[in-house]
Amino acid sequence: MRFANKISGLRILIIPFFISTLLYYQPQKDYLRFVALGIFLLAISTDAIDGYIARIKNEKTAIGIILDPLADKLLLASGYICTYTVGNFPEGIKLPLWIVVVVVSRDFLIFLGIAIIYLTKGKLRIFPSVWGKLTTFFQMITIVSLLLQLRITGILSYIMVVFTFVSGLSYLKRGINSLNGSDIEFDSGTIN
Repeated sequence: MRFANKISGLRILIIPFFISTLLYYQPQKDYLRFVALGIFLLAISTDAIDGYIARIKNEKTAIGIILDPLADKLLLASGYICTYTVGNFPEGIKLPLWIVVVVVSRDFLIFLGIAIIYLTKGKLRIFPSVWGKLTTFFQMITIVSLLLQLRITGILSYIMVVFTFVSGLSYLKRGINSLNGSDIEFDSGTIN
């Protein structure tokens, strides 16, 4: 396993600690919110590091093409589900359920689409879109804002939802094109 893939694997291993701190968080145990924030910041920094290492060392692998976005999606879905479930955030900062559903549903539909394309075509070509990268950025920033209990969390969450919808539609269009045989050349590689 390449070094960049090990860093992606580390991000997945960090997720249970992030979830635990969120689940045990209560206003009287406010330090856990900051522990969760620290773990989340560590996890998102590994996202930047593994991508950088994969590019400069030319370590793009089939496992990395799957492992990196999977780690991101697990981290973000966990963050949104747990922060909603805990419910101990001040009024006006807590995200409504529909936002959590939008984030988790988009990621579920993307992975379902990937599985369908792979099963029907026998190969899969993946690369992140600009919309997908912006969505991931705003999803991460929204969780950071939520954990810091910033008043701009609501505004950030609405911006994030717009990017989530746009990127979801973009991936849907690309998936339909792929199933119809009009493959697009992708940068990250092919999984056979």
